[in-house]
Amino acid sequence: MDFAQSEERYQKLEKIGEGTYGLVYKARDNQTGEIVALKKIRMDHEDEGTPSTAIREISLLKEVQHPNIVPLKDIVYDESRLYLIFDFVDLDLKKYMEIVPQLDRMQVKKFINQMLQALNYCHQNRVIHRDLKPQNILVDIQQQNTQIADFGLARAFGLPLKTYTHEVITLWYRAPEILLGQRQYSTPVDIWSLGCIFAEMAQKRPLFCGDSEIDQIFKIFKIMGTPKESTWPGVSTLPDFKSTFPRWSTPTNPAATLGKDISNLCPLGLDLLSKMIVYNPYARITAEEALKHAYFDDFNN
Repeated sequence: MDFAQSEERYQKLEKIGEGTYGLVYKARDNQTGEIVALKKIRMDHEDEGTPSTAIREISLLKEVQHPNIVPLKDIVYDESRLYLIFDFVDLDLKKYMEIVPQLDRMQVKKFINQMLQALNYCHQNRVIHRDLKPQNILVDIQQQNTQIADFGLARAFGLPLKTYTHEVITLWYRAPEILLGQRQYSTPVDIWSLGCIFAEMAQKRPLFCGDSEIDQIFKIFKIMGTPKESTWPGVSTLPDFKSTFPRWSTPTNPAATLGKDISNLCPLGLDLLSKMIVYNPYARITAEEALKHAYFDDFNN
């Protein structure tokens, strides 16, 4: 990878979005004529050097290479500016869902399979994304291909698990263990987020859409039931779990309960979804296990 020393190589055409830690532009590579995505990293404290989040994103993207993960093409930097250069992709999943009437069942299956492939690769390489949401899934309309993007909050992990911040993952896609204050967490938080995206692709609206942390918790509880020690050992000891929480009953058949609102998923799809949003992170399905689920038996990559 050649690191460009001057931003003159890239001509900004228009602002197309805002990532976790920077603005994203559509730009032209003046050397090749190629259209690219240019992510400008915010340098809020220039005297402190390059933000640690940017260093982390660069180092992780240099390590992960997968057809369903956005590749880092180039880096432009000087003392006061840092740009990351990526392939330009038409839309993110959120915008894509806004312009299509409905994703058909096979399209939902194809997209979630691609995301699971990418996530399985990340997790096998000990990387947690920590910010999966439709805005961070890019969609190539022509190829019908998705790519996971924005690794600004991603972390490499090891064993034993370290204590991490709970200020991660956009609220609607945040796993319950993080919402309840757990500081030691791992790959299951990504599976929960991807389960929420799975449901959203099928029903074209978010599965749990709270307007605050407590509202988000209660939105989850109303559908999945208030967690208890018998279903999630240790839940009552989490920092933000309250014994005074309202007690919503746990559904005896979570897949059937989800199916009442998500009509565009077949029974096998609902079964997979129910395994992705299990409360107990240790009982939540892994990306590797999900790819072997019967939901994908009729699917050819």
